[in-house]
Amino acid sequence: MPQLYGEAITRRDLASRSGALSQFAGVRLSTLGDGVERGNRQLEFRTGSGLRFTVLVDRAMDIAECDHNGRAVGWHSPSGFRNPALHEYEGEGGLGWFRSMSGLLITCGLDHVLFMHDDPAGHYHYGPRENVSSSLHGRIGTIPARLTGYGEEWRGDECVLWAEGIVQQSTVFGEDLHLIRRIEADVGGNEIRLHDRVVNHGFYRTPHMYCYHINVSHPVVAEGSRYVAPVRDVIWAAHAGDYRAQETGYRHFPAPIANFHEQVWQHEMAPDDRGRVNVAIVNEAMGFGFEVETLKSQFPAMYEWQNLHAGHYAVGIEPSTNHVLGKDFARERGELIWLEHGEERRYDSIFRILPDGDTVADAVRRIEAVCRQPDEDYPEPSGQFPPISKESAA
Repeated sequence: MPQLYGEAITRRDLASRSGALSQFAGVRLSTLGDGVERGNRQLEFRTGSGLRFTVLVDRAMDIAECDHNGRAVGWHSPSGFRNPALHEYEGEGGLGWFRSMSGLLITCGLDHVLFMHDDPAGHYHYGPRENVSSSLHGRIGTIPARLTGYGEEWRGDECVLWAEGIVQQSTVFGEDLHLIRRIEADVGGNEIRLHDRVVNHGFYRTPHMYCYHINVSHPVVAEGSRYVAPVRDVIWAAHAGDYRAQETGYRHFPAPIANFHEQVWQHEMAPDDRGRVNVAIVNEAMGFGFEVETLKSQFPAMYEWQNLHAGHYAVGIEPSTNHVLGKDFARERGELIWLEHGEERRYDSIFRILPDGDTVADAVRRIEAVCRQPDEDYPEPSGQFPPISKESAA
């Protein structure tokens, strides 16, 4: 049964204390009305534990705001939660994506992630279309969803808040991929559960790549906060040629730094005995943290993004279907996923608030029990990219 205000409470007792569950928790649909956000539909979830987050229906049902008892978790960038009608997908040589980059969760895909890329389009059997040109991190994150439902569901004395929608990335003579997303949170809980299905609705054989850009900021990220993960190998670092120039390793975070250049790492993670990979960012001085749980079979690769520039100041946890070197690298190694008509991939993840020192310490113990990460801040990248099975996440 829900744990609210320090006690377990039955559905009947909860109902007796107000005229509606919304006094304590619920999901509410509204529309943003000003500035670059104007016109965006959003769902606000409140679990009653102090967890509040918003889902942008018109931006792939991604998670925008996230806070716990007034303490921010999700990142708000200078770009804001921009209405997708303002987005120019191919703008700025493919970097226009940054003008819509904000929030706790930004979904990347469905047929491309990572930097800009031109892909031969012969599989679409349309002569005038020789190439598929993809901008940074793909198209899906700025496509509005068709909201198929939201609300509350009682299961005995347990109550689940939920929302579902379908996001279609489709064109004539090209891909017809559907993202079917369900988001859940328990009344009284501190977790967000994300269940995604990516389905090839069309009849062309279509490539599929997928990544979550999960962006955490202050006060979880602060001077002295650290990245805790079952890292068994640091595979790659974008800045390896000048590894210590910014005096920021992969484990510990500094205060904001003016003119900091983003740093990206790829780590090889060890799963636990149930195939789960747990990664956390913890502020032990505050007793506050955030944890992401994914399945190694669904997201075999994991990146760490550090954007510690003053005025930006965020750290990204990025589970991905493919290695950081991109689509050509995946194709050459036989690791690029192809979906035939009706085929799908599933992704089941948990975002977990660590609200106090005890839950932070427990998360650190759980993760370190699986595999202790390298103790040094600047481990030499191995360059050894493990094979990825195309069948593992089917």
